Amino acid sequence: MVSVCLASYNGEKFIREQITSILPQLGQNDELIISDDGSTDSTIDIIRSIEDKRIRLIHGGFHNFRLNFENALLHSKGEYIFLSDQDDVWINGKYSRCLEMLQTYDLVVTDSIVTDENLNVIEPSFFDYYHCGKGIVKNIMRSTYFGSCMAFRRSLLERALPIPRTIELAHDIWIGLVAEMTGSVHFLKEPYLLYRRHNGTFSVPTNNLLTRSRRSMAVKIRGRMIVLYHVVKYYIAYRKSYFVKKR
Repeated sequence: MVSVCLASYNGEKFIREQITSILPQLGQNDELIISDDGSTDSTIDIIRSIEDKRIRLIHGGFHNFRLNFENALLHSKGEYIFLSDQDDVWINGKYSRCLEMLQTYDLVVTDSIVTDENLNVIEPSFFDYYHCGKGIVKNIMRSTYFGSCMAFRRSLLERALPIPRTIELAHDIWIGLVAEMTGSVHFLKEPYLLYRRHNGTFSVPTNNLLTRSRRSMAVKIRGRMIVLYHVVKYYIAYRKSYFVKKR
């Protein structure tokens, strides 16, 4: 069974297109979990108008995209889990190719095609544009784990929960780092997502570390030290637990 976890909030403009790109790829026993964070537009009506028993709509009042995604993850039942934003479009083959790779790896990250809001291509490869790839230090400095491109095994989710309560660690970054510390990761150089950038996008990544946010350098360094702290703390606890089990 596969669970696709989608977090929604005031996504009326694009969410129907995303849902209808996902559902045809799913199996009949799979689920699309949509955690809505209190939308005030027509998002809920659009979701309900798509009559498909595989859709599970749950409600949250978090006013926080990280907690909203975590809510969807906590309600998931599948052995394999895909993350999805509300405004992208799945490319045909994403589901089957990721499941194939998940027979070998704990986490797979696919490439994507960066587009504008009308799906006109801006960058043909997000991997090339953003220098994506493995590496704990690399991804602490600048995470290349973007949830919309990620699929993973339930066993990894169980190792990653609970997600540390800090604004410096989003759900996708944390799951990616835990995967590197405890399992196997593969960055798949095949695009299976139209990664839509528009005015309402929460984050608009650039390939320049110094200009990708308005935060001061001091604040950025502090943020990375917080991430490093949680990574080291987790790794020590994980290794201690691992050796205890081996005895």
